[in-house]
Amino acid sequence: MTFNALIVEKNDEGKTSASVQQITEDRLPEGNVTVAVDYSTLNYKDGLCVGPGGGLVRHYPHVPGIDFAGTVEASDDDRYSPGDKVVLTGWRVGEMHWGGYAQKARVNADWLVPLPDGLTTRQAMAVGTAGFTAMLAVMALEDHGLTTGNGEVLVTGAAGGVGSVATAILAAKGHDVAAVTGRPEQEDYLKSLGASRIVPRAELNETTKRPLEAETWAGCVDAVGGDMLARVLGQMKYGASVAAVGLAGGAGLPATVIPFLLRGVNLLGIDSVMQPYDNRLRAWEAIARDLPMDKLEAMIEPATLSDLPDLGRAILKGGVRGRVVVDVNA
Repeated sequence: MTFNALIVEKNDEGKTSASVQQITEDRLPEGNVTVAVDYSTLNYKDGLCVGPGGGLVRHYPHVPGIDFAGTVEASDDDRYSPGDKVVLTGWRVGEMHWGGYAQKARVNADWLVPLPDGLTTRQAMAVGTAGFTAMLAVMALEDHGLTTGNGEVLVTGAAGGVGSVATAILAAKGHDVAAVTGRPEQEDYLKSLGASRIVPRAELNETTKRPLEAETWAGCVDAVGGDMLARVLGQMKYGASVAAVGLAGGAGLPATVIPFLLRGVNLLGIDSVMQPYDNRLRAWEAIARDLPMDKLEAMIEPATLSDLPDLGRAILKGGVRGRVVVDVNA
């Protein structure tokens, strides 16, 4: 029996190409659980892996897709049985290990999480790595004292995958969300997710020589990094926290230690790839409880495996809004 997979290949000149091919199960990598994939999604890393690799892909041919949701088909691990619904995010799947851009995947049972009650596999991939990361960020802010009624919470890169879900979660929890975007045409979309106001990216995208500015933000989910993160650190309220989840604006941080020393600001690093199992369960349970499903539905852009080469290029250029949900069986 053959099934469809998006295969990325590299030629002798080092150029990569991606195409949907029919393959057999014996080509799947080693693992103790085989999953019939229902849905995957599109993240920035996927754009890299579908294209030139970005240093993430070690061996070709390769199947990208850093997350997926589906049904266990076969298992050599007592924790999972055929018919169980499961979710996978992280663990370098889709990078070093073949991922979710196929109708079947074979992985290590330790990398899986049971699908939470109340979520479908499609909804789980509308959340995906981006939404999972957004929830980890919100949880970290709350663990460090973020409460409602203390002022606006800033979300940078708000029209992207992480930013969209973070905006919806924070608004649903009762926070006033200030959504930063460089795409003014996304204002209606962001307000539909619950943003109280839109902050043009240009207002925060320049560095300042002043290490501190007016105390403005009660918390921040930052998907941008670089100059913007440095600027935001100097605008945080006393004792407030920034959850850093991305580097769309660069990996550098041209900041000083003054916000940390004089205002007690916290910079919280959020990693979704190697999160321990218990934290994963906590985050997915919180997603099922706290993320409004109608808002989630509004973020979804449907896609198929054959759409992914073009979408991969688009996400690297900032041309994708919300959450792309890939029906691998369409």
